Amino acid sequence: MQQCYGGIIRRQQHLIRCLAVNETLISVNKITRMQSVMSGASPNLEVDALSILRSISPTLDPNKHKGQAGKIAVVGGCREYTGAPYFSAISALKIGADLSHVICTKDAAPVIKSYSPELIVHPLLEESYNVREEDRKSISTRVLAEVDKWLERFDCLVIGPGLGRDPFLLDCVSDIMKHARQSNIPMVIDGDGLFLVTNQLDLVSGYPLAVLTPNVNEYKRLVQKVLNCEVNDQDGPQQLLSLASSIGDVTILRKGQSDYFSDGKEVKSVSIFGSPRRCGGQGDILSGSVAVFLAWARQVAAKEGADTNPAMLGCIAGSALMRKAASLAFEDKKRSTLTSDIIECLGRSLEDIYPVR
Repeated sequence: MQQCYGGIIRRQQHLIRCLAVNETLISVNKITRMQSVMSGASPNLEVDALSILRSISPTLDPNKHKGQAGKIAVVGGCREYTGAPYFSAISALKIGADLSHVICTKDAAPVIKSYSPELIVHPLLEESYNVREEDRKSISTRVLAEVDKWLERFDCLVIGPGLGRDPFLLDCVSDIMKHARQSNIPMVIDGDGLFLVTNQLDLVSGYPLAVLTPNVNEYKRLVQKVLNCEVNDQDGPQQLLSLASSIGDVTILRKGQSDYFSDGKEVKSVSIFGSPRRCGGQGDILSGSVAVFLAWARQVAAKEGADTNPAMLGCIAGSALMRKAASLAFEDKKRSTLTSDIIECLGRSLEDIYPVR
């Protein structure tokens, strides 16, 4: 009799646990749906990012020479901020670019060089405290001439990581961007580069090879400046479409729980993988990743005559790989995950998605 009652009690307890789990799942699903509505998410926008990544990633061919897999340059780095340009530039190498350069201020160069011998560091930029008023014009001209010697060698520029907001420095970078645009060189603009572009939209307006990668606050400032309104999460994709269209031909990667992309013609999203750990520097990894994939997408388009926007493809592939690497790093390190841990997972993530043949 006691055994019978014991069996009944165990079944009741099992039923209670099942009901509790189901209620929890229902609650989680409700929260997820609410978050989807708040962020403007739609399953119709989710793109097959892994297929895109595979389609533009080059095979490893022993007949290729150094440089054919991409030459990336990061324009950024000042005396206060040296980590950001390093993260962006080293990420490009870890993904598979052959060469990665950093164009930075003279104060930042020795520090960035000390991080890794893999990077080619150019101490060409100057900040206001090092420049007398009467020398500004001549120094600006000299900086641009020095950068121009290298410019056409690059397959993509990353503008902004660790750049700072020094007025003279930003003026020099504005000139570099204008020359890069004249040479038809793609530009991924992040960090303080977005501060510069938000105040000088003509630097990127009408340029289809410009990619903007704003975070929450940077996106808010862009929306206020361009659309003269506040961010509308209820209709997020449509607002992103309007923003890209209003700036003109640029591609915008809006970073968040899901990443959204628009070139003013369509909106796509990537929600796969990811990590709850929000350590600083992940945006720098993303900018370097997008730069590499954008360069690769242009090579594929030139070879196969594809009419798909290489900037959109680069954003989608870069986002997917960054999110995959972040998820692998978090599996291992949990709360202690750092940007450097994510960088170390980039190669394994790409290998998981697109194994070497």
